[in-house]
Amino acid sequence: MRVYTFSEARQNFSHLLELAQKEGVVRINRRDGKSFIIQPVEDSDSPLNIKGVNLELTSDEIVDFIREGRDRY
Repeated sequence: MRVYTFSEARQNFSHLLELAQKEGVVRINRRDGKSFIIQPVEDSDSPLNIKGVNLELTSDEIVDFIREGRDRY
């Protein structure tokens, strides 16, 4: 993990972001002793974004299944 002072980070902020993207984490230390970490955020997909399954059914077969299910109740 690379460590920068606040002044270095401020002067080279775009480089710091590129480095965080490449290496994962960059640490910034302030003079008062506080430290901060910059790291990239992973994009998250929707939990509803799932891959479809090809059941090789025709539209008529799908309609028949739906009608059959409705007739049961």
